[in-house]
Amino acid sequence: MSGVPSSVRTGRCSPKLAVGTLLLPVQRCPVARTSQKKGWADNFSAAGCGGTEEHGFQHPFLQATGMFLGEFSCLGVFYLLLWRERRRPEPSPAPSSQPFSSLLFLPPALCDMTGTSIMYVALNMTSASSFQMLRGSVIVFTGLLSVAFLGRRLELSQWLGIAATIVGLVLVGLADLRGDHGQKHKLSEVITGDLLIVMAQVIVAIQMVLEEKFVYKHDVHPLQAVGTEGFFGFVILALLLVPMYYIPAGGFSGNPRRALEDALDAFCQVGHRPLIALALLGNVGSIAFFNFAGVSVTKELSATTRMVLDSLRTLVVWAVSLAVGWESFHGLQVLGFGVLLAGTALYNGLHRPLLARLARGSAAEREGLLQGDRGAINSES
Repeated sequence: MSGVPSSVRTGRCSPKLAVGTLLLPVQRCPVARTSQKKGWADNFSAAGCGGTEEHGFQHPFLQATGMFLGEFSCLGVFYLLLWRERRRPEPSPAPSSQPFSSLLFLPPALCDMTGTSIMYVALNMTSASSFQMLRGSVIVFTGLLSVAFLGRRLELSQWLGIAATIVGLVLVGLADLRGDHGQKHKLSEVITGDLLIVMAQVIVAIQMVLEEKFVYKHDVHPLQAVGTEGFFGFVILALLLVPMYYIPAGGFSGNPRRALEDALDAFCQVGHRPLIALALLGNVGSIAFFNFAGVSVTKELSATTRMVLDSLRTLVVWAVSLAVGWESFHGLQVLGFGVLLAGTALYNGLHRPLLARLARGSAAEREGLLQGDRGAINSES
């Protein structure tokens, strides 16, 4: 990294620019991506290879490969910016930085690949809103793993946030058990999907701990970080598609061959229904924008800001799912979502500004009362 100009290497921009250009894709891209995966691509039916009858487009591992392709594309943008910076008449000087190996990104990429693949499978079994809400369990596992492996000490408010998050997860799970699943998902599928989502959050938490311990101590450009992880994930998962073609999965699979993943069937379906390709390309593009915007918001503003936006994303996905009729309203799910938001707020310290403002207001009120008492005493004397 020593030859990378500072303006490209650090990816610095003004906070106003970060707010104006980064917060919008952080909000819009995940909503579009979840809608594409759950509502658009999954609702397509097309004939497969060999004249098989029409069936739903359920290829979670191929879709996960496309997600990593979107992340990998960020690496090309990074080197394009680097080339453009070096062609300037007076390139920015590069301060000395600690060299690092790109292999540092391999363990987080493996976690990302595993967690993402599990979540794509789970999304075919449960609702989009439950998918988004149950992802909030990552706070629980990240906090516990940070204490165990990073030596971090959690404050009382963070422990309370973890407890509230667990309560919210239980409420969302109960809402799924009591909800009307229709003909698309059986109750057993919904339960399995919810459990897979929570399991995936354990892996995501491990990824976050690995990134914090080994990667974030290096000054890495967000595009390079996302692109390098995407490269490893794309190459490994693309190679794994070959053995997955021969691994039987029974009723767990949605393709006619009942294989763990049938990439050839997916390509045949795309050939018979080109609109599926449009949905997949939208997924790849939104992934690239979302990951860069998310990492940049963390770098330019704070991780707390990103968590707030992530919570708002869940609200928007749930509202869109209700508006287009993909899901039915359930009061218990609303209560669970509210408790999850409270847990997220407590864990990320969003209560501190409110408490500080209340403390200032109380102090000003006491000062006003004291001044009033002094004035009354002086008038009596």
